[in-house]
Amino acid sequence: MPSENTTDPNCGICAVSTGARDVPHGILYQDDLWVVRHSAPPYGVAGWLTLQTRRHCPEPASFNNAEARSFGPTLRYFEGVLREITGALRIYTVAMGESFPHFHGHMVPRYAETPGDVKTYRVFLLSEQAAKGEITVDEAEVQRICEEFKARVAGGIPTLPA
Repeated sequence: MPSENTTDPNCGICAVSTGARDVPHGILYQDDLWVVRHSAPPYGVAGWLTLQTRRHCPEPASFNNAEARSFGPTLRYFEGVLREITGALRIYTVAMGESFPHFHGHMVPRYAETPGDVKTYRVFLLSEQAAKGEITVDEAEVQRICEEFKARVAGGIPTLPA
């Protein structure tokens, strides 16, 4: 079981949750366990959000009991809000954890008008295409999604009935 230290000063994701590092569009949601933010530009998909633990831990197998109890309801709630805001056909969810040894799950909308009609893992290649200038995402749409998501989740994660 990992240490219960809340942050690692050398971790870029921990730096976001502590406020030591700014991110485009800011933090969209933060509580004692979770942080949500939009991906950084160049954007491959408008609404590509990341759910990360506040505490430094590499993967769900390392979650403490509070994180483990909260993860499913939290992910379901955030993805439902994201789907409603974006009108996406589906929200893809993936967590690989190799860029940083810190849990961060990607929540990526797939739209009916996704460039090249890509599906499944290929949606993750859209960021590479954006970096090459092959596709562009409307910054105003990213801003709209971020503002609406932040407003919708400001009250916190609903508690599930027993």
